[in-house]
Amino acid sequence: MAQSQQEEQSVSLQDCLKLLKGERDEQRLAGLLLVTKFCKGDDLVSLRTIYDAVGPRFLDRLLRTGLGKGVVSSGNGENRDAYLQLSVTVLSAFVRVNEIASSQEMVSKIPMIIEVMSKESGLPVLEECYEFLYLVSAASEDGVTALYESGGLKLLASQMSTLPDGTHLMELAMKLVQLMLRKLSLGIMKNDHLSELSIIVAVIARQFALLQNALKFEALHILSAIFSSDYSTSLHDACRVIPNENWANHVRDGVAAILQNRVAPAEKFEALILAESMVSIMGEGWLIGQINLPNVEDPIPADRCLLLVLESSRVEVAVLLNEIAYSKYEASNSSSSSAESINSKQQKVTIAFSLVEKIIKLISNLGETEGSLIDEGTFTKVIKGLNETIGVVLEYLEDAKEHGQKRGNDLLASVRLVGSYLAEAPVACEEKIKELLGYMLSVEGEDESRPFYSVCFLLPMLCQMTMKIEGCKLLASSGGYKAVVDCLVKLIEQNRHGVEDNGCIFLACDTIMNFLLKREQFRFPEDESTFFILLKALALWTENTNDLSVIMMASSICALVFDLTSEDALLNHPGFSSTSLDSLSRLIARSLASWGQGMSGSAEAEMDLLEIITAGYSRWANRFPQIRRAVER
Repeated sequence: MAQSQQEEQSVSLQDCLKLLKGERDEQRLAGLLLVTKFCKGDDLVSLRTIYDAVGPRFLDRLLRTGLGKGVVSSGNGENRDAYLQLSVTVLSAFVRVNEIASSQEMVSKIPMIIEVMSKESGLPVLEECYEFLYLVSAASEDGVTALYESGGLKLLASQMSTLPDGTHLMELAMKLVQLMLRKLSLGIMKNDHLSELSIIVAVIARQFALLQNALKFEALHILSAIFSSDYSTSLHDACRVIPNENWANHVRDGVAAILQNRVAPAEKFEALILAESMVSIMGEGWLIGQINLPNVEDPIPADRCLLLVLESSRVEVAVLLNEIAYSKYEASNSSSSSAESINSKQQKVTIAFSLVEKIIKLISNLGETEGSLIDEGTFTKVIKGLNETIGVVLEYLEDAKEHGQKRGNDLLASVRLVGSYLAEAPVACEEKIKELLGYMLSVEGEDESRPFYSVCFLLPMLCQMTMKIEGCKLLASSGGYKAVVDCLVKLIEQNRHGVEDNGCIFLACDTIMNFLLKREQFRFPEDESTFFILLKALALWTENTNDLSVIMMASSICALVFDLTSEDALLNHPGFSSTSLDSLSRLIARSLASWGQGMSGSAEAEMDLLEIITAGYSRWANRFPQIRRAVER
């Protein structure tokens, strides 16, 4: 029976080849029709033989005739659709042979196939068109380039939303998106590309949510690749205005499904990449919302995604930091791949840190609003998870301290996360903070020559901490007050050069003021010269401003520092000139001029600072004759 079928196919192949080698177009057309009837897709040897017999030139003419751009003998307008269908069908069969798919003849046909698809999306040969584009594009770099440059992304953006969910057509379309992603990275991302890609993202998000097969993971891979790319930041704005509002819910559904099931660690991490991107696009509130999973009838709590993301992030932080510490301190440093491995893990931990930080922000915001979206039980679980995560990060910093490591973006990111949490929960991990505060304030990023960003990240915590005597004692004993002064001087310098960060400046000012106000209640450092550099910076900060809040804040700190010294001591200090003292004299005079009857509303708002300045002036005016003359003038 099998031998009979083989003989029949052999006879048919020979008949087909005779027709294909005929001199007239009618014979070749008959041969091609025969091809479509008996040639199976997996019979690559026969496909190659037939392709060599018909030749690329006749196939090109046939396709052009179908598009109305050429003529096949005895062809006419009535047969054009038939020619088009025949040419696309046989071309999609031929390109199953990789050598044919990668040939320049097939690559050159990509623009024409895209033109065929653009004319009418409901074509009977649409699937064959998609198969042709995928096989040719996957076979060579030239194929991907041709697809990209011929408007492949625009085509997919216009058609994917009409393709049925989970079909072979949708799978082919998604694979074409994957192929073009690297071209988007290499080329210049245009605004129309961003718009088209955002539409595609919305379609793939739907597949990610609804499907429960291998294609779900393909959707995950594509979405995570898009949001991990160099152009992801530019894409965020385009995604915020996607007309289909459900796409963000679809991503949440898919992320929740991945994180709550047993899947490979790499795929769980891709789900976290998506979660981090979605929170960046939609805000922290995206983590809370109704989840709809296929084949699950019972309602899923709206906080499920939040808890899944936090738990997965906590696990990733613990595993990654442990692996990084081992690679840095225990493993052999002779391997060049070790540095690459550490860098890869550091990039991953940055994503997990970002998610934890955004959850901290979410919980903080929910705590300030009435009618919270999560119940007390969930709130307790989140706090427990955050405490455990911060504990792991503090252990990582402690390990780095013991190994004498102060420089590294991973260490800086760790300090930032700790600072974010302790700004909201200042009493958390008190004992560890006492041990590590001085070290954390000394951490530097890879591109820093001295600590700065680490201090900025800790300022909200330091400001709250120094409201109490114990906090001031810790800042004094750890030497942290020097780091805060240095940070404030640099912030003021940046401010004078157009980099405004008044939030950080005022946090640093409040921290130093708290420290100075309580100086008599703890052992105050004897190196008052640390604050002399700050006096000069404060004078420069206020020289050309009429902002009363800036003037009063700077003046009140100066008034407290003047308690520590005298005019003669200042003028004898290296780097402090009479010009600086002139500026300070004008500053104190301007601040005191707002005191008294007829005070403006702005001055009344600064009454606490005015009292600090006037009380200070009464104590040290005799030691600063130049300032006294400026005030009395």
